[in-house]
Amino acid sequence: MTVVDAARAWARENGSTFENQLFDLLRIPSISAESQHKGDVLAAAEWIAANLKAIGAEHVQVIATPGHPIVYGDWLHAPGAKTVLIYGHYDVQPAQMSDGWHTDPFEPVVKDNIVYARGSSDDKGQMFIHIKALEAYLKTNGGAPVNVKFLLEGEEEISSKNLMAFLQANQELLAADVCVISDSGSFAIESPAIVTSVRGISYMEIHVQGPATDLHSGGYGGIVHNPALALAQIIAKMHNADNSVAVPGFYDDVVQLTPADRDNLMKTDISEAALKGDTQVPQSWGEAGYTLRERLGARPTLEINGILSGWTGEGSKTVLPAKAMAKVSCRLVANQHPERIYELVRDYVASITPPTVTSRVVLLNKGEPALIDPNIPEMQAAFRAYASGWGSEPVFLREGGSIPIVVDIQRVLGMPVIMMGYGLNNDGAHGPDEHYSLEMFHRGIQTAICFLGEMAT
Repeated sequence: MTVVDAARAWARENGSTFENQLFDLLRIPSISAESQHKGDVLAAAEWIAANLKAIGAEHVQVIATPGHPIVYGDWLHAPGAKTVLIYGHYDVQPAQMSDGWHTDPFEPVVKDNIVYARGSSDDKGQMFIHIKALEAYLKTNGGAPVNVKFLLEGEEEISSKNLMAFLQANQELLAADVCVISDSGSFAIESPAIVTSVRGISYMEIHVQGPATDLHSGGYGGIVHNPALALAQIIAKMHNADNSVAVPGFYDDVVQLTPADRDNLMKTDISEAALKGDTQVPQSWGEAGYTLRERLGARPTLEINGILSGWTGEGSKTVLPAKAMAKVSCRLVANQHPERIYELVRDYVASITPPTVTSRVVLLNKGEPALIDPNIPEMQAAFRAYASGWGSEPVFLREGGSIPIVVDIQRVLGMPVIMMGYGLNNDGAHGPDEHYSLEMFHRGIQTAICFLGEMAT
């Protein structure tokens, strides 16, 4: 029996113990966004640190930050071997019964081999997989085939406020050959996914100002340009007839899809019927010339996230509003720069603003996009690990959302990031009745074990 096989067998034998440990962690309401749970976030960090020590990890620390703590631990007794950095988070979104939960969000309930609890999929369950994978090696072989480091934070759900400073100050401590993040999903258990890109974001507000104060529409309607109308006219010019973004220069830096890219994305394409079923929309919408999957993960977008102006209360009020505002986000793909996109949008809005009003565009926040070459050795090691550990070859998937930590780790620590998702897209993360398949939990442990073995080669 090989070292990998022994570790896998031990993990299977101890599966129920792993489940019970996960349930204990899920019972801790480590809600980072709510100050009354500050002690619970610390309790979760201390619980994880204790578990790391119990399995044989070393240099385990609960490191204070200006916000919630970071948990670090390692096992570094594989001289000459690669080093794998595991990133995850133990904080969770707020949850209470009134949100629509059918069971207590912090009392795990198992139904049909699925555990229902806040954080079960995002990200305690997926993060815990890697701790158990290392434990399987240490308990059966006394050591792992590679060196392993853990970086587990408690502020991911509140934008990782203190993580960048920690990365910059601890580059030597965190040095590794590759970083693995398991905080993403697949479409089906038998079709696991490795995410090869995440989109960046430029989030802005467009403000339009007309008169100094609200006016009576009977006294001024028809002679003063209504800012709400002016804003609508500006927004209407944001897209071309083919639904592409009309902002000049918007696509200049976009990395074009190769035939191989398009063939791979076709493997996970979204059908019109599936989109209609999931969203209840009459039909799909988007940039002409691209499939639904390409539009979602490989092309940039400009979305209107909110509009505010005038009277929105009960009843009628014939007001001509003094101002109007729209919140706008641009999802960005590889080589696009958030600051540059903001500048392009700002300048375009200025150029199409009617002379009857004034406008300004404010950048609220931003995040860089990331693209990882699926052909690098570390990515191929992950591919083989799924094939042997999960039992199914994975698909390479371009994610439509934004995960800023991916770019932060790439830039600051200078290593590739492999996003090995062990959840499902419909696990209900952030919503009521969040859940996680225990079958995927155990398959994830098997895959994580195989990945460490593959990295050794």
